[in-house]
Amino acid sequence: MNCLKNLIAKHIQGRKVFIFFVLTNLVYAFMLVVTIPMTMAYGHGIKLLDMMPAGYNLKDVTDLFTALGAEGRHAYLFYQIPVDMIYPSLFAIGYSLLMAYFLNKLGKLRSPYFYLALLPLVSGASDYMENIGFITLLNQYPDINPTLVKISSVFSVIKSSTTSLYFISLIVVLTAWLIQVLSKKKAK
Repeated sequence: MNCLKNLIAKHIQGRKVFIFFVLTNLVYAFMLVVTIPMTMAYGHGIKLLDMMPAGYNLKDVTDLFTALGAEGRHAYLFYQIPVDMIYPSLFAIGYSLLMAYFLNKLGKLRSPYFYLALLPLVSGASDYMENIGFITLLNQYPDINPTLVKISSVFSVIKSSTTSLYFISLIVVLTAWLIQVLSKKKAK
């Protein structure tokens, strides 16, 4: 664990954190504005599996893949998922560094609070597992494996849960940092 702490601590310079933050959010914006709407259009507005934070079941997957049709499944597999194979690593690195940066500003990087910086890594790894599940399910269609649907859904829930926990934690950490900054200014 110390090796990971040292690796993260080595890369929390403001400029590097900012660059990862911008790149991550540019890719995310591209998905939100281009690839997700394009893919969803084939499914007549049915949510993509990635957009179901509470998970999904065999019926959800079958309904979506049927509604998407061959062209929509192709778009999911060859347009949406390739971009979503870039995003998890950017999210994991960028948001891990962002949390570590502010924990460091608070003097808490070498405390148990460091584990908050690992949440994006769990989320990113879960996103990759989710995507591998989607790729397999899309390639198996119409012979969808119910067990794979359950496994993929679990990774979707882990991804959304850790992401939510991360952003709640980030808000708390940013609030603590802001209070610290304002207190120091007031003391001067």
